[in-house]
Amino acid sequence: MRILLRVNGISHSVDVEPDETLLEVLRRLGYKSVKYGCGTGECGACTVLLDGKSVKSCILFAWQADGREIITVEGLSGPGGLHPIQEAFIEAGAVQCGYCIPGFIMEVAYLLSLNPNPSEEEIRKFLEGNLCRCGGYQKIIEAVKLASRKMGHA
Repeated sequence: MRILLRVNGISHSVDVEPDETLLEVLRRLGYKSVKYGCGTGECGACTVLLDGKSVKSCILFAWQADGREIITVEGLSGPGGLHPIQEAFIEAGAVQCGYCIPGFIMEVAYLLSLNPNPSEEEIRKFLEGNLCRCGGYQKIIEAVKLASRKMGHA
């Protein structure tokens, strides 16, 4: 079936199989920041924003995103450079191996859209659905706090 995906402001008319996930289609379209981790929506490596809300793209059929707005980490930065969340992750040393970071960044973008100045407890609770194999969660927490400040919220 043919669907229309709007990814990072670019429209893509694409043929998809009924059982093809949004993750698979995004990767096929060249959005390599969206990673396969678990395939069950448990690790967060495939997190994207769908109409402004974070979703795990590995458990969403591509056809479910037909006609909707998708933002990947590639779509966060503008012509002026990195998004403040991306800058904060780099500055706080939260990047580590980097595999999980795009998913974390997208989840943080959603968190800060809902709660611009979250407490450490709120950050930890919100990010429970994202896993980091390197185990550097404290630096990720610090990056979220820094991003909040960079965005003028704290």
